[in-house]
Amino acid sequence: MNKKALEILEYNRIIEMLVNETGSELSAEMAGKLEPSADPREISENLRSTTEAVDLIVHKGPLPTAGVRDIRRPVSLARKGGTLSMKELLEVKQDLKIAERTKTFMKGDLPELPRIRALTDLLVPHEKLTGEIERCILTEDEMADNASRELSRIRRSIVLENEAVRSRLERMVSSQTNSSYLQDSIVTMRDGRYVIPVKSEHKGKFPGIVHDTSRGGGTLFIEPQVIIDMNNHLRELESQEKEEMARILAELSAGVSEAFHDLNNNQELLTELDFIMAKGKLSQRMDAEEPKLDDQHVLELKDARHPLLDPKKAVPITVSLGRDYHTLVITGPNTGGKTLTLKTMGLLSLMAQAGLRIPASSESRVPVYQYIFADIGDEQSIEQNLSTFSSHMKNIVFIVRKADDRTLVLLDELGGGTDPTEGAALAISVLEELKARGAWICATTHYNEVKKYALSADQVENASMEFDVETLRPTYRLMMGIPGKSNAFEISKKLGLPRRIIQRADELIERGDAEFEDLISEISEDRMAAARERGEAEAVNASMRQEKEQFDVEKARLEKEKEQILREAKREARMILKDARQTAREVQRDLNRIQKNRNLGERNREMARSSRKLREKEEKYAEHIVKRVNSEPVDISQLAAGDTVRVLSLNQNGTILSLPDGDGEMQVQVGILKMKVKAGDVMLLNDGSKQANRKKTVSARRSAGGSIRRKAMNVKSTLDVRGENGDDARMDVEKYLDDAYLGGLREVTLIHGRGTGVLKAEIRKDLKTNKHVAAFRPGAYNEGGEGVTVVTLKRE
Repeated sequence: MNKKALEILEYNRIIEMLVNETGSELSAEMAGKLEPSADPREISENLRSTTEAVDLIVHKGPLPTAGVRDIRRPVSLARKGGTLSMKELLEVKQDLKIAERTKTFMKGDLPELPRIRALTDLLVPHEKLTGEIERCILTEDEMADNASRELSRIRRSIVLENEAVRSRLERMVSSQTNSSYLQDSIVTMRDGRYVIPVKSEHKGKFPGIVHDTSRGGGTLFIEPQVIIDMNNHLRELESQEKEEMARILAELSAGVSEAFHDLNNNQELLTELDFIMAKGKLSQRMDAEEPKLDDQHVLELKDARHPLLDPKKAVPITVSLGRDYHTLVITGPNTGGKTLTLKTMGLLSLMAQAGLRIPASSESRVPVYQYIFADIGDEQSIEQNLSTFSSHMKNIVFIVRKADDRTLVLLDELGGGTDPTEGAALAISVLEELKARGAWICATTHYNEVKKYALSADQVENASMEFDVETLRPTYRLMMGIPGKSNAFEISKKLGLPRRIIQRADELIERGDAEFEDLISEISEDRMAAARERGEAEAVNASMRQEKEQFDVEKARLEKEKEQILREAKREARMILKDARQTAREVQRDLNRIQKNRNLGERNREMARSSRKLREKEEKYAEHIVKRVNSEPVDISQLAAGDTVRVLSLNQNGTILSLPDGDGEMQVQVGILKMKVKAGDVMLLNDGSKQANRKKTVSARRSAGGSIRRKAMNVKSTLDVRGENGDDARMDVEKYLDDAYLGGLREVTLIHGRGTGVLKAEIRKDLKTNKHVAAFRPGAYNEGGEGVTVVTLKRE
């Protein structure tokens, strides 16, 4: 990549930000060397690893890779048989601990992180070596007593010998006899040996070795003869301690040597992982996204921000190059953001090619450029005695020579710094040459001639930076498709320049240029109006989408609640039905027993108990039970004593004893049980043998007969309950048999399927106790075999 362009676009400041996110000198060094790549595959992998780092940080936090030490030299020394210092061993231990923590961190529920996981899986912690170093080495200059049994023994002996020497000397200096011979009653050390301070005139009183003399010569530091042997023994113990410590260090160094390859590999892996984490942290700091790599040379930045600006103040821009045009010409006022747009395009392209996410929408697209050239800013070469124009032209000459179809060229104020007519012509010529070479170009200009060129030339597009004339401030918004207006007259008017001067200036400019400026102004106003309308439409559309999403969520919630309510209702209905059937069976048994009982008192008491049992169940399920009702309610005027009716709440037949009273209740006898029931709770079941006793009109008899005939015509001779659960199927069969019996059918077929046989068994079990069933049998071969049950109904 072109070094000058990296400098102009301030790529080095991005690298500095990246370095600040690293956690070790090694990863900082790697970050400092990061350069944009021109290999699409490498760029894609690097971008992917950065995004993985962001995903991991968001999900769990960054890897604990900070603090990796450079252990290449000590590891190499151990490999050659050398002995490492305690400081070097602690550095080895630190890297091993980081490797262990990193592998542990990657356990658990994490998003897909193929690149990061592949690197962490290669780490080898060597827990045994880590544990040994941790056990033996306390600090950079202190070894633990329990590093070995021998070291522990030696150190205990040293402590005991020290105590013995000091005790002997302290007795000597504290003696009343010796106090006049000593300078002070203290024990001190010289050359690592215990001595006492003796007055020089009394040195004969303390035979021994003189180790030192005071500055004035009045005090001699003597090691008494009586403790020389003890001091010598102490020195021997200290020598043994050093030898044992050296042995332990050599043993630990041998362990480092054995792990040579893993340690070096761990260091490289941890350095790269920390570097990847730094890219992720920087991406988080910039609120950056991963752009899509485009293989059709399309650069499309959406809501892009310059990464070196305060994100709260930076105005996002949307700019594209390469889809429908090779060249983009940006015009507009000074300080309006044209140069910043060029730098944003260049710097974000460099960042993406370096594998860094960019502060722009994830819908942004970037191509892979072999070179990025930039000629931006005021340049003046004092050393070469070149003017600003000359410096720019020298740079442009270099760019024109190097440009090809894999080059992005960024040119700021092309043709500036010289005569406007010549500068404009030169700018157009340079753009044509670069376009002919296949380069992708973005240039800024003030020249009307260049704006007109962009309007008429093929593969060239205009864009402009918006400017608010009312406030005399740029908005820093890029408007694609239209050239910018200079706004010189409007700005001068706002600043107070006399009107006559402005009018005279207007007269002096060529009419064609004035008309062109007016046309640009009209286009700009139309574009802004359209943008406002589009914004309003998008806001309305977004609001409608949001309302639809809320509606869909609410609808899904209601559907879910509905399904839950239905499931609960069915479950509760099955429980009620099961309990009701059980109660009905118990009451039926009670009625049968009452009929056989000859004792009137007991019969009455049992009848009262049965009635109470029915009332209790009715009260229990009063809010739940939906009673079976007659689809053709009974007309009270058609009822007569002696009529046979079906009591729906009991599912039993009975005979009317008395007609309904003022409350609509009638007395009915069911077996031997007499009870009051509502008229709406009965279904008329009279047969022909009792019609002669009725006191009804002929038309009423025809109406009743017609009802039964209609029932017979509507009831089919088969019922299919395949796929139903046991309770639902049994309830459907019972209802069906009631209807078939009332309809006068003689034989019906129940289709239950073969399956596991459970449903068939339950249905046939109920058929044995059903009052309407005279007999039942499995179906014949041609009727469905064991998959059906043929039921013969009783005749009244």
